[in-house]
Amino acid sequence: MARPTAQVLTLLELLQSGGIRTMAELADRLGVEPRTVRRYVDHLIDLGVPVESLRGRYGGYRLAAGYRLPPLMLSDDEALAVLLGLVAGRRAGLATATGTASETAAAKIRRVLPSRVADRLDAVLESLAFTAEPGDVPAPQAAVLLAIADAIRRRSPLSIQYTADRGRRSARVLHPYGLVNHSGRWYVTGVDPEIGEDRTFRLDRIAYARTVPGSFEPPASLDPVERVLTSMARAPYRHEVILRIQGTLEQIRKRLPASVAEIRDDEDEGWQRVKIRAESLDWLPGVLAGLDLPFVIERPEELRDRVIALADRLSASGRKLP
Repeated sequence: MARPTAQVLTLLELLQSGGIRTMAELADRLGVEPRTVRRYVDHLIDLGVPVESLRGRYGGYRLAAGYRLPPLMLSDDEALAVLLGLVAGRRAGLATATGTASETAAAKIRRVLPSRVADRLDAVLESLAFTAEPGDVPAPQAAVLLAIADAIRRRSPLSIQYTADRGRRSARVLHPYGLVNHSGRWYVTGVDPEIGEDRTFRLDRIAYARTVPGSFEPPASLDPVERVLTSMARAPYRHEVILRIQGTLEQIRKRLPASVAEIRDDEDEGWQRVKIRAESLDWLPGVLAGLDLPFVIERPEELRDRVIALADRLSASGRKLP
């Protein structure tokens, strides 16, 4: 049997469809006794829903004429979850290029809430502070995001117009496998059917996207997140770093995520071969020291010099007396 709360909401939906609903009809639709229907109606009235009772041969229940129910009925916990989700999503880069959408959505929810609940939620939002600054990354267009998601669900080829990092525009076709949000940015990963290679594109650089005739079958054991992070680790940068690190994959991944490094088993047991592409080497000596694992630098020589210089500075500082 359905829970009483679910039954009350079902009763509300029946009344909301319009007209007069007889006691017998409501009892039959809900699968309960007439006295239980009366109890559910009383519960709706207690919640502020104006249910009218009509006596006589053709009597029953209906909603008061001209009354419009709010589009949402949220508990305190549900309303707080929605509003906090809008705030957190906006700060984390989960919003679209329609910059006011989250604000207007929050305002609409706020308007339909009872004043008691709305005031309590306002107190939470007004007193809330964040330790991290909001993300300042370009947001994708809502139409682009929705078109790509639809193509992924339908397994339809996608035609996009893309602007590369140097401003070069191109039109291309993609077999999209998945959407990924990483560090506040939206990405779509898939295969370029013309060259048969995996590609990853930033959504904020896509001017338009539309499905085209055809279909495709995504590969088995697909992991869009892994594909996006791997594409980042393989992006061309100024330096290519090759390391051998003694430790498990889990130990190394704590400091060198998949978006930074490619890792594969070395021939020596217990060692991993790590490849990193970096625009600057300044940050790597500190990261390698933080690994607390034995490592060997195969190249470049410049990184070896920087690690030795950091070790000398740490050693000198450690010997200083107060």
